[in-house]
Amino acid sequence: MTQILIEHGQKAPDFSLKDQHGEIHKLGNYLGRKVILSFHPLAFTRICTYQMQDLEKNKQHLDKLSTVAFGISVDPIPSKHAWAKQIGVKNVPLLSDFWPHGEVAKQYGIFLEKDGFSQRAVFILDSEGIVRWAKIYPMSERPDIEIILTQLAT
Repeated sequence: MTQILIEHGQKAPDFSLKDQHGEIHKLGNYLGRKVILSFHPLAFTRICTYQMQDLEKNKQHLDKLSTVAFGISVDPIPSKHAWAKQIGVKNVPLLSDFWPHGEVAKQYGIFLEKDGFSQRAVFILDSEGIVRWAKIYPMSERPDIEIILTQLAT
């Protein structure tokens, strides 16, 4: 398993990715807010669906915590758009790390070269873009949204 290259206390690498609507999100534009980077292997899979729906269901709570959440995978924008519509994700940006393929996942040290997608991982960044919490999950494990929310509150 690949080790997390970006660890607690390190500045998170900046990036610009398009979401399911084609809108560009530059990480550096979110300084002043906490950020959740929720990497998932592939759209249209069961655990990834639950992972993104958990973020969507907790959007109002995240807003109260001055936090923005992003789902990130290597899927192309049209796939992200169709998947978001299918699973009812309307407010959480689902970012496409499609091209250069997996570049952001590589920057965070979680890209699986042999598989062509990222590990399932969550990074929480503080308002200055510093990683305050990170966890890699087994592919079959759904990240516990309650633990993520608890980490945001600390």
